[in-house]
Amino acid sequence: MADLNGKRVAILATHGFEQSELFEPRKALQNAGARVDIVSPESGKIQGFKHFEKGQEVGVDQPVNSSRAKDYDALVIPGGLFNPDQLRTNDEAIRFTREFFDEGKPVAAICHGPWLLINAGVVEGRKMTAVHSIHRDLANAGARVVDQEVVVDEGLITSRTPKDLAAFCSKLVEEIAEGYHAGQEEAVH
Repeated sequence: MADLNGKRVAILATHGFEQSELFEPRKALQNAGARVDIVSPESGKIQGFKHFEKGQEVGVDQPVNSSRAKDYDALVIPGGLFNPDQLRTNDEAIRFTREFFDEGKPVAAICHGPWLLINAGVVEGRKMTAVHSIHRDLANAGARVVDQEVVVDEGLITSRTPKDLAAFCSKLVEEIAEGYHAGQEEAVH
């Protein structure tokens, strides 16, 4: 497993995140040695979901309005239907997300998470995947959409659903360990 000691990763989420898509990447990152902060427009705790049923809450470590990409090595955006739908209309969440792309740092989004990337204006020309229901949204925003468990395009890691979490978490840790590699593209089937 890659060593992420000394690395700091932000997980951007709000109420309605898909529980497994936040907790499993966080655990993989922490197991590899990374410090992980939950960044949110909310304070206190945010509510997770297991599909449409309420799940566990998680504490917020940093407010998004005072968070900056320069303080982190990578960004993770979990899915869930409600979480990215709220984040994609939040100006601070969009700014924070865009900063990672401006700085060439790894960004990972799973399930509905790429909705936020569309509103941040960073998907055009990118090879990506996501939950099937937002494939057309991604394509309309200029992404090259494929149906694979995980896709990496120049430091952007995308995945479809919780069933792809093992591959997603593995690639996430690998990409953060390697850092940004402009011009490289790979896909895992």
